[in-house]
Amino acid sequence: MDARFGGGTRHNAHVTAAALLERQQLPAAARVVVKVGSSSLTSPDGRLDPERLRALVEVLAARREAGGQVVLVSSGAIAAAIGPLGLAARPRDLATQQAAASVGQGLLVAHYTRAFAEHGLRVGQVLLTADDTVRRGHYRNAHRALTRLLDLGVVPVINENDAVATDEIRFGDNDRLAALVSHLVHADALVLLTDVDALYTGPPSRPGSRRIARVDGPADLDGIDVASRGSAVGTGGMITKLESVAIATQSGIPVVLTSAGQAAAALAGDDVGTWFAATGRRTSIRLLWLAHAAKAHGRLVLDEGAVRAVVDRRTSLLPAGVTGFEGEFEAGDPVEIVGPDGVVAGRGLVAYGSDEVPRLLGRSTSDLRVELGAGYDRALVHRDDLVLVRRRR
Repeated sequence: MDARFGGGTRHNAHVTAAALLERQQLPAAARVVVKVGSSSLTSPDGRLDPERLRALVEVLAARREAGGQVVLVSSGAIAAAIGPLGLAARPRDLATQQAAASVGQGLLVAHYTRAFAEHGLRVGQVLLTADDTVRRGHYRNAHRALTRLLDLGVVPVINENDAVATDEIRFGDNDRLAALVSHLVHADALVLLTDVDALYTGPPSRPGSRRIARVDGPADLDGIDVASRGSAVGTGGMITKLESVAIATQSGIPVVLTSAGQAAAALAGDDVGTWFAATGRRTSIRLLWLAHAAKAHGRLVLDEGAVRAVVDRRTSLLPAGVTGFEGEFEAGDPVEIVGPDGVVAGRGLVAYGSDEVPRLLGRSTSDLRVELGAGYDRALVHRDDLVLVRRRR
């Protein structure tokens, strides 16, 4: 699978209704997730720009007044605190980021509350961590809370809970968060607003670069230069945005990528930005997180036969096919599954801790059951907890 874009079959009979949505139908979409980056809400000096924020709110309020539901995933909390805390730039260390997020989140939501109130709309702040999209209880609670907010006519304003998130459990950027939230709330489409107006064949400033109006699959991205960095106040560049596109589109949710200045035109279905067609069907939010957002705690090294079984036959990973491991992990942690050549074949939730794995390696489940007892005859990684990250042979 191309890491930049979701794989899958576009015409699968099980593709959801969202997957059938085309750009011109976007004005009629019942529920849309809109993500805005820090650079779209701040002035050149890194401070929150209330006028930019109000301009976006005006567009979203018009959408609500037309009968559509909107979920807003907004960056900007840390950027909002740069000025009040006297910081020269976005902090790099986690502790200062958390402190800035704590200060800035209140400022950001206060601005949104006032701006939406001018249109007679209420907002509800929702702070999420990665656990809220992968752990079943947390996921169901988040889904229930967001659905109820929408039913009450409230505009949810979502951000990562940066004040408590750690490097191990964070989404990494709000692009990924927005894609997972789109799945969580059963959105019809995702609109990613950034500091460029579309995906281009190269850096937009490079002579000869041209806008890509539509992407239908991985082949459409061959040869595209997306290595440019994001803005000074944001965390993501085009690479992270395309990774987020992959999460959404392979889950049956089309994506529009454009600038905040073209948000109204994008929501109206106009030919602006880049339209990424849905390529897959809805899948487990846990598997989406595992494939695209989870931080692996280690890796299991497979022999070639085990790689074929896992990749081609989609079997569970048994101890007999594992020749080694790396890292420290506990049962339930995400790990990479690699072949003898070191190429990653998939990711999975391991059923044993790294302290237990050495005595299991290369042994059959029947032998393990006889020697170690019931419970040790289970798979190292069950197929229901495993996602492939490279194409089948």
